[in-house]
Amino acid sequence: MEKINPVYGINPQEYNLKLAKALKEVPEFKEPGWAKFVKSSSSKERPIEDDDFWYKRAASILRQLYKRELVGVSRLRTKYGSKKNRGSKPERFVRAGGKIIRTILQQSDKAGFTICIKDPKSVRNKKTGRKITEKGKKFMEEVQ
Repeated sequence: MEKINPVYGINPQEYNLKLAKALKEVPEFKEPGWAKFVKSSSSKERPIEDDDFWYKRAASILRQLYKRELVGVSRLRTKYGSKKNRGSKPERFVRAGGKIIRTILQQSDKAGFTICIKDPKSVRNKKTGRKITEKGKKFMEEVQ
């Protein structure tokens, strides 16, 4: 019988919670001190109140990297953006802040789950971003 891939086989919300719990045990993933005082986007009015936000966002970012071949900070900022309440003016979409996303990607690089693909300046059609490694795929597939 064929084994079902848990990344796709389990409900995404449930899987992200399980992956966040597993990421808490990885020593490279630590919430920085400044994370309690910042907003996740300029569209938010208050700082993040969830204690496990850092690990949940890291799990969500790793799942996005698993699903796509290459993902950069700009694309992730767009994914996690939201509408900004501008008072009596109509709402507008605002991208999320990049510091949280960049820091999580740097932590996943240190853990060996991702690798940074940089574009040589002479080549035009090469894309840049982060790519998940075999170690990262194996870690994500072992989470049950």
